[in-house]
Amino acid sequence: MTQTQPAVSFTGAVKAFGAVRAVDGLDLEIARGETVALLGRNGAGKSTAIALLLGLYEPDAGRVELFGGPPERAVRAGRVGAMLQEARAVPRVTVRELVSFVAGRYPAPMPVEQALELAGIAELAGRRVDRLSGGQAQRVRFAVALAGNPALIVLDEPTAALDVEARHAFWDSMRGHAGRGHTVLFSTHYLEEADAHADRILVVDRGRIVADGTGEQLRRAAGGNLVSFDLAGRGTEGLSLLPGVRSVEVRGDRALLRSDDSDATVIALAELGAIRGLEVVPASLDDAFLALTSRETETATLTGTETV
Repeated sequence: MTQTQPAVSFTGAVKAFGAVRAVDGLDLEIARGETVALLGRNGAGKSTAIALLLGLYEPDAGRVELFGGPPERAVRAGRVGAMLQEARAVPRVTVRELVSFVAGRYPAPMPVEQALELAGIAELAGRRVDRLSGGQAQRVRFAVALAGNPALIVLDEPTAALDVEARHAFWDSMRGHAGRGHTVLFSTHYLEEADAHADRILVVDRGRIVADGTGEQLRRAAGGNLVSFDLAGRGTEGLSLLPGVRSVEVRGDRALLRSDDSDATVIALAELGAIRGLEVVPASLDDAFLALTSRETETATLTGTETV
């Protein structure tokens, strides 16, 4: 096994539930040491892809590999740690007891005190797990995922239902783990988290990767700037034909144009006559996400800075 092999590899992976293809020919590689965010609407296929990665499901077609081999082998070897959405508190055990028990199941675990410190819960070591707050319990689950000293850690919606302070504390802990050269894959509905903490963002829609790049690359892929103005009763006919315009949307009485060349778009608008309330702003990651996952948008895949 070589160090050049990717940590994660999907090759034409398919997983269907009845007539629904939750994962539909997924091709993906994640290099060792990368921190990657997985974005997608509910039902886009994120959780199914993670289940395939962890060996919880077998693909109906295609192949899924971790470190060059089947997921089950990497999991058994303690090379993978996972923090899934659904977990119940273990009654009548302390945080240290729980993390120690899990660490003892692995061949080369992380020292328990190190896992507690990295997860930011060293001061909770003697507390009962079933008497912790939601944010504290979430960090305990992170410590449990770290217990085996995994080379790859998978986090499925790790900050769901956490308050702002707890979310910041969690990401401080996660960055500490990633900073040691480990591979991190996390799914999230918080786009600002993906932008702030991931080296690379993958957008999944209908079981496939529809965009792959940095936050800035995704924003450019969806239209670099948003040009908006008051319609003042006029229609939108012809706006989609203006230079640089990729799409036209109406919100209330304002037109919103996604543009690759906002200067050319504004000049063309000025030639149409008086424009009220003109505003030009960079596209946000939210805007990019909505554009990339729109069911009215043709499926496109962004690799680096190219859309094909």
